[in-house]
Amino acid sequence: MSMVRYEPWGLLNQLHGEVDRLFNTRMGRYGDDGDQLATSDWVPAVDIKEEDDRFVIHADVPGVDPKDIEVNMEDGVLSIKGERQSETTDEREGYKRVERVRGSFFRRFSLPDTANADAISARSKNGVLEVVIPKQEKVLPKRIQVES
Repeated sequence: MSMVRYEPWGLLNQLHGEVDRLFNTRMGRYGDDGDQLATSDWVPAVDIKEEDDRFVIHADVPGVDPKDIEVNMEDGVLSIKGERQSETTDEREGYKRVERVRGSFFRRFSLPDTANADAISARSKNGVLEVVIPKQEKVLPKRIQVES
């Protein structure tokens, strides 16, 4: 008996991604990169919060070892990728249903100009990845003297 992953919303999510890509709306649950359907086995749910002095991203990554998570910043784009390893299971008599997805994930986020890329930090605790992106110090306007 072979195991089959049960994904009740899989086809609907795929259709949603294709429509987003077709109309170039970039407003799906896949972030700003419409090609993530092809590069990810699953997509972690993400909350993004803006505070006075920082941005905070919380990503649900249960079962992912922090050593298997990469957070990178390049050209104003923050990328998070990783992998949830498969578990070996003994197959016994009866039926088996697999709903927890295994494999790699990938998310990308465009950061505003106010983000301080040099001070980004990340930590994982209890299956939640927290990425903290401090804002840059506000630059006071400088008055320029006009010569006559």
